[in-house]
Amino acid sequence: MIRNLIIDVHKGSIAEEMGVEKGDLLISIDGNNVEDCIEYKFLETSEEVVVEIQKSSGEIWVLEIEKEMDEPLGILFENPLMDQVKTCQNKCIFCFIDQLPKNLRSSLYLKDDDSRLSFLMGNYLTLTNMKKGEIEKIKKFGISPLKISIHTTNTDLRVKMLKNKNAGKILDILNEFKSTNIEIDCQIVLVPGYNDKVELFNTISDLIEYHPTVRSVAVVPVGITKYRKGLVELRGVTKEESRQTIESIHKIQNECLNKLKTRFVFLGDEFYLKAGTGMPSYEAYEDFNVLDNGVGMLRVFEKEVVDQLELIEPTFLDKKITIVTGYLAYDFMKRIASMIVSKVDGLDINVKCIRNEFFGPEVTVSGLITGVDIMNQLDVEPDNVYLLPNNMFKKDEFIFLDNTHFQDLVEQLGVVFRIVEVSGKALIKEMMESERWEDQ
Repeated sequence: MIRNLIIDVHKGSIAEEMGVEKGDLLISIDGNNVEDCIEYKFLETSEEVVVEIQKSSGEIWVLEIEKEMDEPLGILFENPLMDQVKTCQNKCIFCFIDQLPKNLRSSLYLKDDDSRLSFLMGNYLTLTNMKKGEIEKIKKFGISPLKISIHTTNTDLRVKMLKNKNAGKILDILNEFKSTNIEIDCQIVLVPGYNDKVELFNTISDLIEYHPTVRSVAVVPVGITKYRKGLVELRGVTKEESRQTIESIHKIQNECLNKLKTRFVFLGDEFYLKAGTGMPSYEAYEDFNVLDNGVGMLRVFEKEVVDQLELIEPTFLDKKITIVTGYLAYDFMKRIASMIVSKVDGLDINVKCIRNEFFGPEVTVSGLITGVDIMNQLDVEPDNVYLLPNNMFKKDEFIFLDNTHFQDLVEQLGVVFRIVEVSGKALIKEMMESERWEDQ
């Protein structure tokens, strides 16, 4: 039986009122052994539930609870999944994890392919390890939206790209969800010479047939590091290929807009930045369902900056600020900086581009910049404040990908740094509300 150890109970929650405590064990809900977090979230939604708890003393409590529909019990478990993480069984030719050097944060090497993490955290699945029972559980509990890495609907090509004999069953699995209320966001990692051009068109055409179950498709370029020794030879998307892909996808978007009342397929921001073309309008991203895949992030960021600047009165601010970013967003952030200084007199904003020596020149996004590259490339001025986007760090700790600690950066460079959430609103707030910024 799964050992569902309770490590905390939210204050003011139903569970606290019923006397549930840290160290207790959840045995069952309505007589059902709770095998994973999906079952738990489904079972706790009812207005009337019977919860069986084993106290730390060994005593068994049976709690009959009446509550509002969907009101949570307020229990936090030792293992949020309540089970082992299902790991990836593929050997994808483009896998970014396989391109990592040794001695990075240990969590970076975990390859998960777990429907529960897709539901809880927005992780993408390939569905190659999904059994019939898991499919039925998803349908029964209405786990939605699902995030699925498609890459191609060509059976033989998908097997080749994922190096898994089960990879060719993708359309059969999508058929399982077609007549349900499950919504699916799909991802295509575009690899030149494999799933681009005609293959890309065919894949999108196949997925259109699954709308509205498949509500969106995100196309993002493959990431290539300098650590591909012993792996299949691949290359990144070129500037011209980016332009061609944009042109092709925009044609498909227009057709989908007429037919489906949605553009359906969206390109990652990197295509537009690499091609040097203008970004689509804010409205063109519709509901931003695939924002977490780098699709429309820059448009959201820019709109937040514009909205925040409209709220502030003309002001004078005697500050010198350097925004640290990657090569890809460098020109974009310079334009953002110009917008800000045109509204705030006295403010001096410099944008510093950090090139990725650690992972190689093909890696250009700010979220993959390492501490050592910042230390080696940042020419510091004592009276400047340096702003770092929080996507450079581990979610729960200020550690870079290369295991460099934020404090190491501070001590070596001897200037004031501020870590800022990746949003236009947070950027303006940091600039306008911070005081003297002397204390690190």
